[in-house]
Amino acid sequence: MGANFMFLHGGGQGGWVWDRLINALRLQSGEDGGALRALDVPGCGTKRGRDTSALDFDGIVAELLADIEATGLRDIVLVGHSQAGTVMPKLAAARPGLFRRLVYVSCSSPLPGVTVPEMIGKGVQGQHADQVGWPVDPATSTRDERYRPMFCNDMDEGETVALLARLDGDVWPTSSYLARDWSYDHLATVPTSYVILLQDQALPAAWQERFAERFHADRVIRIDAGHQGMMTRPHALAEVLIAEARD
Repeated sequence: MGANFMFLHGGGQGGWVWDRLINALRLQSGEDGGALRALDVPGCGTKRGRDTSALDFDGIVAELLADIEATGLRDIVLVGHSQAGTVMPKLAAARPGLFRRLVYVSCSSPLPGVTVPEMIGKGVQGQHADQVGWPVDPATSTRDERYRPMFCNDMDEGETVALLARLDGDVWPTSSYLARDWSYDHLATVPTSYVILLQDQALPAAWQERFAERFHADRVIRIDAGHQGMMTRPHALAEVLIAEARD
């Protein structure tokens, strides 16, 4: 039996973003595949519409841990995307024996004391050395003008329209954008892979290189894809995940 995979989405999205990748993994793994489960942060995916205003960041972590443990699965390869990078280190710290490997797919890792919005900043990419920035000026652009290059630069028009139509329904708790208490030293002993998406215009590749170092990634893999690589290059990413789960 293969590894058990669990998937954690990024900001403004839900577990649905992993559908194509999960199908690709089923095809490539066949009968030897393990369990494949997508998680939802409170307020997202199957948990849309919940009032999360009173939920602090530790509460987000606790709920996700409860969801994971309710499956009864162990030896889990935890795969996260984008903002999931803020949660995964805390999950690993809380249950160090639960995960076989952490795999970060273009995940962000804010410096201790810095919130996610502060890490992104309010300017364009390259304007401030300590901020990721935006592909277009957020002060003068519409939501779609920002999201098209950030999420859809390697999608055709039909895929772009479909994704943009889904991006407003999933909302991470406010506490996830106020949190500053990040720590990464404990990850030095955690088996960790980082998948850099080379065409990513939300978190450019140079920033992903920094983030991989903060996560103490012992393996770094590069795929020619945009930020939504699990949707645009699912089979390529599936191959990577199967290989990363073998150790």
